[in-house]
Amino acid sequence: MEVENTLHMNVGDGESSYASNSFLQETAIRKSLQVLQHTIKGMVNIEAAFSKVFVLADLGCGTGKNTLLLASMVIDLVLKLCKENNHKAPQFQVFLNDLFGNDFNTIFQLLPKFTANLKKEKGENFWSCFVSANPGSFYGRLFPDESLHFVHSSYALHWLSQVPKGIENNKENIYMAKSSPLNVLEAYQSQFQSDFIKFLQMRSNEVVHGGCMVLTFRGRSSVDLTTDDGGRIFELIAQSLLNMVEEGLVQESYLHSFNVPNYAPCKDELMYIIHNEGSFSLDTLIAFQVNWDPYDTDYTNVKDLDEQSHIHGKNCANVLRAVYEPLLTSHFGNLINIDVLFQKFQNLVAEDLANKKTRHFNIVVSLTRK
Repeated sequence: MEVENTLHMNVGDGESSYASNSFLQETAIRKSLQVLQHTIKGMVNIEAAFSKVFVLADLGCGTGKNTLLLASMVIDLVLKLCKENNHKAPQFQVFLNDLFGNDFNTIFQLLPKFTANLKKEKGENFWSCFVSANPGSFYGRLFPDESLHFVHSSYALHWLSQVPKGIENNKENIYMAKSSPLNVLEAYQSQFQSDFIKFLQMRSNEVVHGGCMVLTFRGRSSVDLTTDDGGRIFELIAQSLLNMVEEGLVQESYLHSFNVPNYAPCKDELMYIIHNEGSFSLDTLIAFQVNWDPYDTDYTNVKDLDEQSHIHGKNCANVLRAVYEPLLTSHFGNLINIDVLFQKFQNLVAEDLANKKTRHFNIVVSLTRK
């Protein structure tokens, strides 16, 4: 699978679009706000960033309102700090990065309203925010040397640059599962380590000394590579596909050759890689959890397969479909009925949540360029 050329979220603003089903990602951004505040505040001594042009890049920005939400939050924090420290407000350059298939058009259509809201909130004289799209893989170079003051990435770095090699024996699994052979687990772990090292190396060239990054990962809570909070949701997608194979709706060979290019790291892995790569100092690391259904604020088990469980199953299916439908259709083509797949997945999620309230485990790190 050519990840760089095929990976993107569902486009547009329809019922199955990413723009309409990204509340989970919005929740993750808002839960990282405290780290964002602390990080920006710590940058106040970088004179270049607060005197002329503050340059920020959102890597793996996706599409929809979340993309500009991050820019708004950073602008608010910087302007507040400038006021508190009697600095002249800088101009802002916002670079939005994602892969080539990302729906940048939907973002561009939001820019007039975004600019109008900034002027309304900051005053008519506030015109100094410039937004540009910068497509490409963040596992390669994206920007000139020492051109960025702040880098943000949320729910993007769990995407690998490629499906790990040598995992053809993963068969009926599509990710690291409890039944996956040991070589599959090792291949996934090795691919993530290689990719994240590349990411840090590329950014070390692009971020000014003293500049910062805030990165939010979809991670896992344990060193165990097959924890439920890291991979259970993919086991349910795999089971949905297997059910379709048994019903003659999907060819078995297509299932056996499909693996998602994801990896959910644990805290120890991130700290080890950051320390050994050496370009950035680790300032902050926090973890938080979010329900599979981001609209569900009840963190207790349902215990019964009732109507509420089915609502959670549907909401979770909508979130996953908005993200993974393009990958699935790229691999299975017209041989798969996506509606049937996610209906089966919805039902399995409802059953699973009725027995155990598994949640997404998230890790936020704040880094400073040495």
